[in-house]
Amino acid sequence: MNNSWIPYPLVLEGNTVKLVPLEEHHLEELYKASSDKELWRLVPTDCSDRDTFYANYRNALAARDKGEQYPFVILDKETNAIIGSTRFFEMYEADKKLEIGWTWITQGYWGTVVNLECKLLLLTYCFETLKVNRVQLKTKDDNIRSRKAIEKIGGIFEGVLRKDKIQNDGTTRNAAYYSILDNEWEIAKKKIQCLINR
Repeated sequence: MNNSWIPYPLVLEGNTVKLVPLEEHHLEELYKASSDKELWRLVPTDCSDRDTFYANYRNALAARDKGEQYPFVILDKETNAIIGSTRFFEMYEADKKLEIGWTWITQGYWGTVVNLECKLLLLTYCFETLKVNRVQLKTKDDNIRSRKAIEKIGGIFEGVLRKDKIQNDGTTRNAAYYSILDNEWEIAKKKIQCLINR
């Protein structure tokens, strides 16, 4: 690992989920979990396609070796099954900032505490261990479900970057950008904990 900012292997464990570093041996089980087209309907890259999935997730492993990204698989602690993935990327140690994204969970876990617990683990690590100033999150501007989820955990809307990315089908997408800053973290943390515990 060329990036000393985030140690390898980093495992983050909550009450219901465990985030472990993505490895080559996870890819087949992760692909099976990702093969539901509905998971990718509102994101620019459709990883329900086998070739697209393997290209993107092998790229993520290579990017971790260069210190550019840090991909995780999400495990259900009760069953030890892989139920999704998330990652750190856009990592800039000198500027004390990074992005959390590429997050998806299988439909059976939508509306549960899984996404909230993943975000709590990742954000706590960012603000309390890495001591970042800023964590960025973004989503397609018309992905209302994702935007509401980001706002629910304390993400502050910063604006829309128009034609920010070219999607698999050649069309462009606009991206809605959000962030949480270090001085906003305690409020956001309490908000997430309340949502988990309600």
